[in-house]
Amino acid sequence: MNYHVRVATTEDMDQVLNLINELAVFEKEPNAVEVTEADLKKKGFGDSKEFDCFVAEVDQKVIGIALVYTRFSTWKGTVLHLEDLIVSEKMRGYGVGSSLLDQVILYGAELGVKRICWEVIDWNTTAIEFYELKGALVMRDWHVVQLDAQGIKNYISKIN
Repeated sequence: MNYHVRVATTEDMDQVLNLINELAVFEKEPNAVEVTEADLKKKGFGDSKEFDCFVAEVDQKVIGIALVYTRFSTWKGTVLHLEDLIVSEKMRGYGVGSSLLDQVILYGAELGVKRICWEVIDWNTTAIEFYELKGALVMRDWHVVQLDAQGIKNYISKIN
């Protein structure tokens, strides 16, 4: 397959959102996506840019994305967080995920980050094996901790 990886543009955000929704369905959370195309455009390309995005495309169709942002680690300093690496299900197995991950690693090296990190859902053994083959350490003894919007409200109601 003849695809190429490039930096995303605002014009890609509708297709990026489609892939985000495809991932939500794959992860059995079809109604969890709250972000909109307008949010992606504003937060990825506005005055206070919050993320960078790379896309893989074939014939002007986005078939994969890697969305990243920097954050600060108290142990390491600046690190790069890979929020999502998504390849459309019908395009898996052609090296698209590897090419996107390569781009993320090169970008992190260019930024001079001390670590690149991401999460993977525990039942996605294909992704886990892929990351381990690439040399990533999958830390099975850590748990992801979150408060959603309602959890934040509930928390605040208990401290006021």
